[in-house]
Amino acid sequence: MKTIVLVCTAGMSTSLLVAKMKEIAAQAELDIKLEALAQSELKNYPKKIDLILLGPQVKYLLNNLKRDYKNSNIQVEVIDSLQYGSLDGKAVLNQALSLLGKKVI
Repeated sequence: MKTIVLVCTAGMSTSLLVAKMKEIAAQAELDIKLEALAQSELKNYPKKIDLILLGPQVKYLLNNLKRDYKNSNIQVEVIDSLQYGSLDGKAVLNQALSLLGKKVI
C-alpha cells in the first residue's frame, strides 16, 4: 500500500480534494492511502509516506521538503493549480499514480 499525503496551509482545502480522490480510488480498487494535512502537521506525521503533494499555496515549501527528504524514498511535488482549484480528484490522483510509477486510471 502506498501512502499519499496532500499538504496545504491548514489542511482544509486538501481535505476536499482527498475526499474526491478517495472516491475515485475506491471505484478503481486502488490499494493506496490518502491523507490531508496542514503544513504544520507534516513533520509529526507518524506513518510511512511515499508521496507528498503540495497545494499551490504552499509550493514555497517544495525545495525545503525535497532537501529534508532527499535521503528517503519520499517524493515531493506540487499539485497543478488548475486541477487543485477545480478539485479535479481524478487528475490529481493520476498525477500521484504517475509519480509513483503506477498505471493511471
